[in-house]
Amino acid sequence: MRASLAQKEPSLLERWQKEGLYALIRAKSKGKKSFTLHDGPPYANGNIHIGHALNKILKDVIVKFKTMEGFDSEYVPGWDCHGLPIEHQLFKELKKHKSEVDSLDFRKKAHDYAMKYVGIQKEQFVRLGVLGDWEKPYLTLKPEYEYWILKSFGELCRRGYIYRGLKPVNWCFQCETALAEAEVEYEEHTSPSIYVKFKVKNPQIIKGLPAGKDVYLLIWTTTPWTLLANVAVAVHPSFNYVLADCAGDILIIERDLARKVVFPKSESPCQELQEVKGTDLRGIVYEHPFQVRENGRVIEVDYVTKEEGTGLVHTAPGHGQEDYEAGLLHRLEIIMPVDERGVFTAEAKDFAGQHVFKANEKIIENLRARRLLFKAEEIAHTYPHCWRCKKPIIFRATQQWFLKIDHQNLRAKLKDAIKHSVRWIPEMGEERILGMVNTRPDWCLSRQRHWGVPIPALSCSGCQGDYKLYPEVIAHFAEMVKNEGSDIWFEKEVTQVIPKGFVCPDCGQSHFEKTYDILDVWFDSGVSHQAVVKAMLHKGLPVDLYLEGSDQHRGWFQSSLIPAVALEDKPPYSNVLTHGFVVDGQGRKMSKSLGNVISPQDVIKNNGADILRLWVAASNYHDDIRLSREILDRMIDAYRKIRNTFRFLLGNLDGYVPGVAEVPYGQLLDIDQWALLRLHQNLNEVKAAYNNYEFAKVYKLIYSFCNEDLSSFYLDILKDRLYTSPSKSAQRRAAQTVLFHIVNHLVRLIAPILSFTAEEIFDFMPKDSQSQGAQSVHLLGLLDAPDEWANQKVREKFDLLVELRPYVLKSLEEARRLEEIGSSLEAKIIFQTASKRDFDYLTQIKEMLPATFIVSQVEIKKVDQVANGVGQNFSQTEIFIKKADGEKCCRCWNFSTRIGEDPEHPALCGRCLEAVREIIKAG
Repeated sequence: MRASLAQKEPSLLERWQKEGLYALIRAKSKGKKSFTLHDGPPYANGNIHIGHALNKILKDVIVKFKTMEGFDSEYVPGWDCHGLPIEHQLFKELKKHKSEVDSLDFRKKAHDYAMKYVGIQKEQFVRLGVLGDWEKPYLTLKPEYEYWILKSFGELCRRGYIYRGLKPVNWCFQCETALAEAEVEYEEHTSPSIYVKFKVKNPQIIKGLPAGKDVYLLIWTTTPWTLLANVAVAVHPSFNYVLADCAGDILIIERDLARKVVFPKSESPCQELQEVKGTDLRGIVYEHPFQVRENGRVIEVDYVTKEEGTGLVHTAPGHGQEDYEAGLLHRLEIIMPVDERGVFTAEAKDFAGQHVFKANEKIIENLRARRLLFKAEEIAHTYPHCWRCKKPIIFRATQQWFLKIDHQNLRAKLKDAIKHSVRWIPEMGEERILGMVNTRPDWCLSRQRHWGVPIPALSCSGCQGDYKLYPEVIAHFAEMVKNEGSDIWFEKEVTQVIPKGFVCPDCGQSHFEKTYDILDVWFDSGVSHQAVVKAMLHKGLPVDLYLEGSDQHRGWFQSSLIPAVALEDKPPYSNVLTHGFVVDGQGRKMSKSLGNVISPQDVIKNNGADILRLWVAASNYHDDIRLSREILDRMIDAYRKIRNTFRFLLGNLDGYVPGVAEVPYGQLLDIDQWALLRLHQNLNEVKAAYNNYEFAKVYKLIYSFCNEDLSSFYLDILKDRLYTSPSKSAQRRAAQTVLFHIVNHLVRLIAPILSFTAEEIFDFMPKDSQSQGAQSVHLLGLLDAPDEWANQKVREKFDLLVELRPYVLKSLEEARRLEEIGSSLEAKIIFQTASKRDFDYLTQIKEMLPATFIVSQVEIKKVDQVANGVGQNFSQTEIFIKKADGEKCCRCWNFSTRIGEDPEHPALCGRCLEAVREIIKAG
């Protein structure tokens, strides 16, 4: 066994493919209890990155372990093939804008682009050692998958969940489309921070005001451009508001914020005149700051806070969710003077034709010129950006299709499922998704893009051109899509994609036009439990596990949960496991600009996929996972220690035939029984850690077992027996029996993680009757260790010895440093003890002590007291190192007083003399 993983792994992959390993696993698992991990689909829009590798390796570890544990654990990988991520990359390649392409032609190019990267990513995932049904993945662009998208959408429509409305949504003016919350990233951004005066038209409502002075509502905003759509100012009914004279103008401000925030910003002193309650401001009307419409009015809401601003909230229902909800409550008009490109329309009058962000400066200057600007500053804060083009977005009211989240008590059902039907790993995931579901708005399902499943909505001429969804049209179109694909919506006339003779049930007319919004790509993947779990795998809900990054609490976990509960009245999953993001060694986000990106392809090329797999397993993946060259070097070192342990085990199993040369447990030496005890304990702990998805613990247990229990203790002690005993002696066969048990169990435990290395070990190791016919380690099952290995008497016998050994080795090292001895075999250890426990214990196991400490002799003396005890548990025992008695045996290098007893072999000790005679006798 030589390392060179990068060279060996491709040949193993080729062998697996040639032998049809995954098909063999599927055949072997048939009929067993099912465990289903449903794959969340990555976007088919580029090479895989290190985050993809982390995700797919974690899934592969789980599926392989569950398969070896005896489950039928099918893994069907998938890809998200529609939507903005693919459009964005393709537009970059084409160097064109959305408005510069023919929709149908672009869709065909997008299809080919997605399929190209499905092929590329497939090869890259396979190179990681991930086993799955790579020949039959699920693709959201396949007609049979699109059918289930439309079928699910149609059923939701039939049940009354889908509606069309004018509501503010996340809008990317660069991509010219609505965005889901999961398609929004929050980045640092610098915005204007302005305090603006709205002139009150009916100040007489507030009693006691001095005459002859103008009264203003003072609002604060970081989006000056939204002032054009202002229709109201919101106050909190129970807050206290002051009326303050600032430079001759009377300003209305929340009391605490006035004193803490506003007054310090005033260029002249402000004098508080009187206080009123928020309810006292009811009925106030004010002039619109830009006179684009008549009056605005004060409304009362409970979401106004005292954390920042003035306690009076500028309200534009077309530009924010809370504003929109307040608008519904108070029957406010929705004003939208901004087009899809983020440019003011003619409704904005003087600012028409200007981009909203570029207009900010002119808006501020306009307010300053008319003495309506109290203060202007800049503020650095997090602001929503488009996840694809990385540009800041706006909130813009548009006509869209929505899924009503409170229809038929859906929100409450979602919350109940989250709390009572799903195990969230880690537990904080429950609180995170619960908070998101609790406050989320209705789901905006429509997108104004080219590449996706069309929403088969029709514009009915008999209903004044209203956009409408008809369940029978959706069902008919879905059946057509199953056979021909969704491009037919763009290829065929409207009469060809609706049922023959169909008329609008509302007006009786039959003249329709198609509309061209597409479905949110999150809906595509969100109904994979219908298209894949139920239709492809023929399994019911919930499946056992969803596993994705922690950002999917607002993404795929939600977009899957909502339709599942709406359609099935149950969640799609019973367990949800999340991992963090990969960062560099300093905890920084990986980016090309920082030069800290590590690609999985580079790691595989230089070190092999198993190093990457070991890094994944060794990481605490619930938090962000660090990766650097130094971290990889540590993983390589850890891998080398595990590998070298197996090399030693295999090297000393030469000539061993399982079942033929096996020594029964009762005939093993105590030290051998101890090794099996530790193996038994390790097996149970590792299996429990795998089942709890604690892979870092799995790694530590296996590494510790190889490095400490085996290499530093058992195998170190065993070398003398293995190297000096006759090949067929009972002592050597006993040792080999234990070594085989260790290899036979341990190779199975490492297989889910070190998949290539385990296969190589399996090729070299002796085979017992259970593994003789297996073509691969991945066709083996886990073994249960015999109960007799859990021998507590052996544990009690060795616990003190294991604890004592490091002190002895330290004393030997000190004697070597002082040049009192050379190798440890030149030493005799003298234990002087005033402890009856220690004396009795050491005397009882005296025969095994020289081998345990790798010395030639051990002597035990009982004394009344000691000067320098060792450790807390051996405080009444001290260790002395002396030169060993006798001469050095030329064969085993132990010192003995029996050298020269046989004139034929004058340089051998008594033990080696017996061994040599046995070897000669055996011929």
